Parts: sequence; structure tokens; C-alpha cells
Amino acid sequence: MADPSSYRPRPGDIPDSPGVYRFRDEHRRVIYVGKAKSLRQRLANYFQDLANLHPRTRTMVTTAASVEWTVVSTEVEALQLEYSWIKEYDPRFNVKYRDDKSYPYLAVTMNEQFPRVQVMRGHKKKGVRYFGPYAHAWAIRDTVDLLLRVFPVRTCSAGVFKNAARTGRPCLLGYIGKCSAPCVGRITPEDHQELAEEFCDFMAGRTGTYLRRLERQMMEAAEEMEYERAARLRDDIGALKKAMEKNAVVLADATDADLIAVAEDELEAAVQIFHVRGGRVRGQRGWVTDKVEEVTTGALVEHALQQLYGEESGDAVPKEVLVPALPEPVEPVQEWLTGRRGSNVSLRIPQRGDKKALMETVQRNAQQALALHKTKRASDLTTRSRALEEIAEALDLDSAPLRIECYDISHLQGDDVVASMVVFEDGLQRKSEYRRFQIKGFAGQDDVRSMHEVITRRFKRYLAEKERTGEWTDGADTDAPLAEGSGTGNPLAEGSGTPDSLAGGPGANGSLPDGGGAVFADAEVIADSLKDDDGRPKKFAYPPQLVVVDGGQPQVAAARRALDELGIDDIAVCGLAKRLEEVWVPGEDDPVVLPRTSEGLYLLQRVRDEAHRFAITYQRTKRAKRFRAGPLDDVPGLGETRKQALIKHFGSVKKLRSATIEQIQEVPGIGRKTAETIAVALAQAAPAAPAVNTATGEIIEDEEPDTTGGSSGEPVTAGVPDERRGQET
Repeated sequence: MADPSSYRPRPGDIPDSPGVYRFRDEHRRVIYVGKAKSLRQRLANYFQDLANLHPRTRTMVTTAASVEWTVVSTEVEALQLEYSWIKEYDPRFNVKYRDDKSYPYLAVTMNEQFPRVQVMRGHKKKGVRYFGPYAHAWAIRDTVDLLLRVFPVRTCSAGVFKNAARTGRPCLLGYIGKCSAPCVGRITPEDHQELAEEFCDFMAGRTGTYLRRLERQMMEAAEEMEYERAARLRDDIGALKKAMEKNAVVLADATDADLIAVAEDELEAAVQIFHVRGGRVRGQRGWVTDKVEEVTTGALVEHALQQLYGEESGDAVPKEVLVPALPEPVEPVQEWLTGRRGSNVSLRIPQRGDKKALMETVQRNAQQALALHKTKRASDLTTRSRALEEIAEALDLDSAPLRIECYDISHLQGDDVVASMVVFEDGLQRKSEYRRFQIKGFAGQDDVRSMHEVITRRFKRYLAEKERTGEWTDGADTDAPLAEGSGTGNPLAEGSGTPDSLAGGPGANGSLPDGGGAVFADAEVIADSLKDDDGRPKKFAYPPQLVVVDGGQPQVAAARRALDELGIDDIAVCGLAKRLEEVWVPGEDDPVVLPRTSEGLYLLQRVRDEAHRFAITYQRTKRAKRFRAGPLDDVPGLGETRKQALIKHFGSVKKLRSATIEQIQEVPGIGRKTAETIAVALAQAAPAAPAVNTATGEIIEDEEPDTTGGSSGEPVTAGVPDERRGQET
């Protein structure tokens, strides 16, 4: 526990101007981000007598080891920068709202030649119009099914669309009148685009025009005694009215507004949002958060507004936002919302009438959501806490292992030897901390040596970070963090992308070293000052309380020896053997046997299985990449596009090898120097082994296999298939 006075800056060093500040812990992790109208006054509140601080604030300042700040010009800029840093650093003491589910939207892909209506989740895409969110995907499909009678817009996937266009036969919806069948030319692209626009207008609330038009057409058909057509129009009107009934009118003046309600207790808060468009509730969503900092209802509302509109613009931000309490001060938040929309946004508390009544409904939903969350989480928290306590008791640890790292080795008969490191914090996966390694200290199959190398490399990096002797060169080691399927050296979490958010840290634009001072910047240079990589979470900076290895006594002994050689004695080590699910600890001849019903054993199994999955996926990726490699891969400066152009032009590597330099130059983008390089590389490369039909033993000599990555599967090799030569571990 740190003494706040040890890192308290002198009051005269803190500027009396708007800005954003960051508290960091001893490992340089950002643990709290805040903004202030006056940095001097706000930071002074943190460095008073600890007895006067709120318990959560006291925990934060005693966990921190340094504080730094960035000066901005206005409070609006401070609000924007605070949001960016919270997204960037994910500080543990900040309020962070998370969706309790991935909400589905009704999406219309207006960016395509033939727009498609479909259910979409996740990040919003440019050129796509969204309606919702909805509580359930089936609610979207029911609405779409009703509207397709009147607006027969395409709903099929790209594959189905192309297949129908190729065969000249539409799908079932085209035959029953629920699709205008643009795939077979029954409607022009322009008319289909207009139909999609009408669908969007109806979903946006402009319903009266279409109902009146259909009623007029129905009356005209009846007068002309076209009773079948009149009956179809009558059914269309009924379908539209039924779809409208699913979103009852709640505000008679066709208001566009978002209503936000908050239900809270001392520990947690639930937020519910109703999206009202055209006077009708078009979507609903909710979040729950831990109150890890002392925060008022107005501050919770401000955080919710940042979460809702931080990446939105234009009409996605409504004209009116109704809240239970206003942020303090309210002017910068309202100005920020106005900037996001591009026109004036009203942020206020409803006082009377329909809007106040609807706000009470939203408030009841928030209270029910908080009660339901507490019911679910009580069981979940109890189970995870019991699992960690059982592990601590079984391994004789001083405290529950809040951070567990697990390592696994994977290879195929000694080839493509790799390792994985997965992280669980508080019993939950922390995928942003996953790491992958290539074994490079030796060749061949030796799980014990591999484990020793991986543990050594990982904790050497930790010690280097701890001593803070300097920065590493990106890409210098193959143990840089990788996402599954990503390229080397990209610090991405598995399956995630890197947002274009602002990043910053000490050492840029006049900062003082070691976090002991402040970062001073004008508004004009904030973007540049935030691009320094020092502010990002480090690759191997945070030590675990427990290291788990996949294996028995030999692997455990190797891991313990690696830590001892580095002088690390405060990290526990154990191994989980697959055969009998025995837990091995260093220096013991007998394993620790946990009951089969033990929550601790179940957690260790989950950690071990996740490490195995992560390692074997990486090993398979490397193996597949090696099999796809060909002689053209060794030609310097020859990218994927030109390799594909060469294969397309000549048909195979065999024909390309026999081509002259002049013939190679005929390929677009290939000059003489490149053609000469290609010819030399192909001449030096040994021809591929003949392919073998494993069923008949026949040698296939017609063509060399295409090894540029364009084939859909692995090529047949000389001998038995790879899967029969060994088993992955």
C-alpha cells in the first residue's frame, strides 16, 4: 500500500486550468482517469487526510504510485479526452458500463447496389441504416416478415443472391411475393433502392404517408371492381398496422428522444435506456456497473452519455435526451452532445406530462434490471470466490490467486513447436493479456526444455519492465503478443481489433520521467502527445500470483527452476496433469488431489483447457502457413498481388519456372529486374516433390501444386497425409 504523500506533486506545479489526469500503480498501469475544470483544485482533493476520503477513493489513492495530467483548452476537450483514455486504458477504478448482452439491430445495407434487410450485432458500419436495438432477434424477424408484404426488399445473403442470379431462379420469397427478386432482374437497381428507402422511412416513424396511400389505392380498386387487388391492399394495410402495434405510441408529438434512468445502491448501478423515435419506443438497452469510485447520480448519467454517444454522430444522437439527474456542470456535456449531432441537443429532466410518466416506466425497468443482476451475480461471485479460495487452500497460498497464468506447449512430432500463455483474473478470462511464443532456443521435441524457455523469457520481460531500464524494439522477439490469426507483433486481444483511440503517456511533450511530474500540452498538440507508446499497457508488466503449467512433475520442476534462476520466489507454481487431473507442486513426490466436485479443480481445468486451445490453434496456423509456402515466397519485394498475377498468367509454378525473363515481364507490374530475381529464385529452388494419390499410390506429375495460398485445402504430399504422421500436443 502506497503513501499518497510519496508521489504528491507540489501544488505550484499543478496548473489551474481544465485538463485530464491519470493515476498509475507501481507497475505503471493506469488505474483511474478523471477530468477537471481546475486540475489544481481537483487533485488537491485526493491528497488530504485519508480518514476524510471515501473508502473507494482511499483504496484508489493508496493503490496508485504516481499521478500525471494533460492540460486542455476547454471542458469539452477534457470530456472527449477522458472518454478516449477510459477506452484506451480500461482503468479498474473508473465506472465502465458494459452491455448485459449483445443487442441486435434491424439493419438495411444502403451501401450495396441491392440493399439487404437483416439482423446485425456488434459495431456499426458506414453506409448501413440501423433501427433498434431490440431485446430479441425474433422480434426483428417478426416485424420484417410483416413488412415484406408491402416492402419486398431483399433479405437473402450474398451467396444465395449470387446463386439465384447464376441459375436465373429466385428463392422461395421471390415466388410468394415477399421479395422483389432483383437477383433475376424483376426490379431495377434504382427501383429496389427506392423500395429500401421507403422501408427505412416507415421504420423511422413516417408511417402515415404509406397508410393513406394504400387506403386510397384500396378504395380505387374497389370502385373499379378489382376486388382481389383491393383485398391484397387491405391485407397490406393490416400488416403495417400490426407492425406498428408492436411499437405503441408513447409520446403523442412524434418526439425523437432517448430516456435514461438509473437505479443504484452503494455497490452497483443499473442504467436503462429507451430509444423513442417518431413518438414510438424503437429500442431498449441496459447496462450494469460496479461503483468502484465515489460517484453521484449525475456523474453516472455523464458516464452513460459517454458510453452511448462517444462513437455516434448525426441522427444517432437525438434532439432530446431526458435524464434523472444532470451532470455537474451540465454545459460542457450539452455542448459535446451538440457537437456529436451537428445541431442543438436538449439535455434535461422531465418535469410533467407524458415524458415524466415514460421516465417512471424506464426507472422501473432499471430497478428490475438491478434486482435481476444481483440475483444472478450472487451465485456467480460466490462460485468464483469459492474456487479461488479452494486453490489457495490446496496449494497453501497466503491469499487467493487473483491473477493466474497458464502455459502449454504444442507441436506436431517436434515441428512448429509453440507455446501459449493465457490469463485469468478474478476467475475470468482476460483475453487481452494472452500471449504466444515460438520456441527458438533449440530444435526438436522436448516439452520440459520448452517450458523452461517460455517461463524464462516471460519473466525476464517482467523483470525488465519492473526495473524500467528502457523500451523494447517492437518485433524484436517472436514472443510479442499476438491475436489468434494475426500477424507477428500486433498487440491485439484474441478476436478483437485495435481502436483508433488516443494513446499517451509520460515522456512525450515535456513530461517528467517515472510518472513523477505532469504532462503539459496545448489543445493543438494533444493528439500528437497521446501517440507515445509508453502510455499503453506493457506486454509482460504484471506478475501473477500463480503459474499453472500443463503437465506433471517434470514441467512443474522446469517452471520452478526457471523462476529460481531469475531470483523470483514470490510466485507459486503448480501443474495439472491430464491423465488423472492431478495437481502437482514443486518438490513434492505426491500430487495434490482435489475432489472431482471441487470448484477449484474446475477452474484449473478451464484455465488448462483454454491454454491448450490457444496453443494448438497457433500451432495449426503456423503449420498451415508453412504448407502454403512456395518458391515465390522467397523472392524479395514480391507481394501477394503480384504472386497471384504470375500464377494466373502462367497457370502454375512449373510453367513459370520454364518461362523466359521476357515472358515473365509480360505480367503487369513485373519489370526486368524483378523478372530476373524471380527467374534466379525459381532456378535455385528445388522442384516440389511429386504429389501422390494416397488411395491408389499413383504419382501425379501433370502440374506442380499451387502453393501461393489460393487452394482451399492443404496439398497432398509425398507419403501419407500429415494427420497420419503424428498427433498434435
